Amino acid sequence: MGNASHVDPTHSGASSTAAKQIKKLCWQLGIGMVLMLGLGFSIVLIGFGDVLHPKGYVKLPDDVYYLDYNVYHLSNSDKNQKIKEGFEIFRNTSAHIGPKQSDSTQVFAGNNLACASCHLNGGTKPYAAPLIGVVKRFPQYRGREDKMGTIEERINGCLERSMNGRVMPDDSEKMKSLLAYLEWLGRAVPSNGKIEGQGFLTIEIPNRAVDLNHGETVFQNNCVECHGTDGQGQTQEDGSYLYPPLWGKDSYNNGAGMTRVITAAQFIKSNMPYGTTYDNPVLTDEEAYDVAGYINQKLRPTKPNREVDFPDLVKKPVSTPYGPYSDDFSEEQHQLGPFQPIMDYYQEEYNIIKTK
Repeated sequence: MGNASHVDPTHSGASSTAAKQIKKLCWQLGIGMVLMLGLGFSIVLIGFGDVLHPKGYVKLPDDVYYLDYNVYHLSNSDKNQKIKEGFEIFRNTSAHIGPKQSDSTQVFAGNNLACASCHLNGGTKPYAAPLIGVVKRFPQYRGREDKMGTIEERINGCLERSMNGRVMPDDSEKMKSLLAYLEWLGRAVPSNGKIEGQGFLTIEIPNRAVDLNHGETVFQNNCVECHGTDGQGQTQEDGSYLYPPLWGKDSYNNGAGMTRVITAAQFIKSNMPYGTTYDNPVLTDEEAYDVAGYINQKLRPTKPNREVDFPDLVKKPVSTPYGPYSDDFSEEQHQLGPFQPIMDYYQEEYNIIKTK
């Protein structure tokens, strides 16, 4: 018979115990590595603003902002000519569809502002109400009309309010040109049109009313160089505005979205003084808040029929400066705050969290 191999049971047990200890150690090391990698990744995200942070970090804008949006680099095809014409209307609105247009049937803007007065860098600047992808976000529900609205209706809303004018027909050549430009801007965005950097920065709304005296000081220290001590801006040789007026007969009317203190403060925070960017703001939240209130207390044209805005009054932004309202807070408080009590009311009464 062959020799049977002999196994020492003591040695076998020791080997098994050692193997289990090694396995446990490896498992602990693996968990440690995962935790360290997770911590490192979190630090990187925080450094780039991809995690909410009380000091106001924001998400980086999408890569689409860095495409070539210079229309003059386009060829002279019929399609591109329409895009170029749309851009010209966008940047020099008053000459094409405003007071400087000699054909009265083509006058739709009532002041000498341009689309580019608010939508900076041709509508391509992050957190300056950029228009990249905007066409793909429509039809869109609009609380001001309480219905699904078209992109043409949204453009006409700007014409009637920010430009103190009248409705432009949806099928007009000027409307088609504007749409051609906007569609071209959004050529590389997702099908839903949503990108980081759209709209404005959010601000921490001070828990107090606007300080108009402080707002005037902020204006004098930061705004007069471009907009003048009288707030009437600066014109160029052709009569168009280099820097737009902030109040008076040639500014946006009192039905425009920019008359809301919170909206105006958000725009100012990320874009003003001119040259400011979202990642390097000049003004604090309180300075932006106070100067927005100061500007919007100045006289400006009146939008007719404002009382029909927001048919569902519960959906009316708390800083809308005109009634009627579905609450008992005064018009002055809706204009100047404090806004927290109004926001608290809507949360308690209607379970709605309002931010503007």
